[in-house]
This record gives sequence, structure tokens and C-alpha cells, in this order.
Amino acid sequence: MEWRSEGVLLAVRRHGENAAIIEVFTQDRGRHAGVVRGGASRKLAPILQPGAQLDVTWRARLEDHLGAFTVEPLKSCAAQVMNDRTALAGLNAICGLLSFALPERDPHPELYIRSLDLFDRLGADPAWPLSYLEWELALLEDMGFGLDFSSCAVTGATQDLIYVSPKSGRAVSRQGAGEWADKLLPLPGCLRGVGDGSQDGLNEALTTTGFFLANRMASQFGDRPLPAARQRLVEAIRKTT
Repeated sequence: MEWRSEGVLLAVRRHGENAAIIEVFTQDRGRHAGVVRGGASRKLAPILQPGAQLDVTWRARLEDHLGAFTVEPLKSCAAQVMNDRTALAGLNAICGLLSFALPERDPHPELYIRSLDLFDRLGADPAWPLSYLEWELALLEDMGFGLDFSSCAVTGATQDLIYVSPKSGRAVSRQGAGEWADKLLPLPGCLRGVGDGSQDGLNEALTTTGFFLANRMASQFGDRPLPAARQRLVEAIRKTT
């Protein structure tokens, strides 16, 4: 068995004395693992960094085997995030969440394209945290936990939507919330893609998406918590907004 594709490196761990096992996210093969011989060497270790875009060839005797990768570097995110701690935290959060959430060898082509775009924005576009928020919504959608902010779950209204139901993931208006308002999650304008495009409400929005990532998406994996890199990013963003 053999295939070749382009992908982004999500995770790497040492294997034996000089090899490494990597996870790569490709458009047509999804999250795919394999061994890189010499992956821990001085030549390859600097290339095998999370967020690196690679040309990969995978080979195995049988399709269900772990298999082996040969890799060629295409693009690295290291330079653009090296001096930006928040952007570096963003890179680690994206890689961590993809490695955590994606079923192995299950293609998610639209999420792949969105992820590459977000990697390109890190450290280069000052508004990348908003793009990251949109990416978390896309991740939830792709994993089957999409949120619906189109109308109030209680009244059907499309105006004054300021809450999210933690049970249904649907928007709730001020009037519809009534006495249950203190049990609902915030729905700031940036979470709905409305407003002036500023980062106002970003921290509240990340609280809401974080609830569904932890209590809906992650719960399907049993007792596994969300990657700590996600919380480190949230804390970094709070310090800068």
C-alpha cells in the first residue's frame, strides 16, 4: 500500500532510538499516523514540528498497518509565531484539538482547508483570534455538534439574541431567557459574526465554545479532558484583550 499527499503535522513523539511517530492531517486521508525513520535525527527533528506543512508519502504492507512516512518540508509556521507567544499558543491549540478530536483516517476536507488558512494567519493577521473562534465553531460542526444561532429556541425571534442554551446549543433571546438567564451561556456578537469585526466579547465567546468542546465533543471520548493547550491559548488571549 502506498499514497502521497500534502498535510500539516499535528503531533510527533519519539519512537525507539532514532525514529519518530507522527500524526499528519491531510485533506483526503484525514488524521493519519506513521513512523518516520530517522525522525529524531538532527536532520529531520527541526522539520518535524507541529504546524509544519509537509509533502508525505506513506507505505505499508497492509492498509491497517501503522506504516512508514517519508517527508519533505513545504512550509513552516515556526518563523511567524516564534516571537509571538499568543500565536504560538494558538498553533499548539489547533494541533492539539485536531489530534484529540479527529477520528483516525477519516477525511474532513473543509476543516482541513480552514485549518491551513488559520495556520497562515497566525502571527501575520492581527485578527487571527477571531478566525480561531470561527475555526472552533467549524470543528464543532464537523464533529457533529454544530451550534445554531439563527433564531431563539424559545420564541423563534431573530433579534436580541444574547444567550446560548447549554442543552440544545441554540440561541436564546433576552425575552426568551426569562428567569433562566443565569443558567445560559453568553452569545456575544463576535460569535454570531455580527458587529464591527472587533474582538469585543471574544473571551465570552471562547467560554461558550469551550463549554461545548468539553461537555459535548470531548464527552464522547469518555474521561479524556480537552488538550491543555486550548486553555493556555484562552489565558493568553485574555491577557491581550
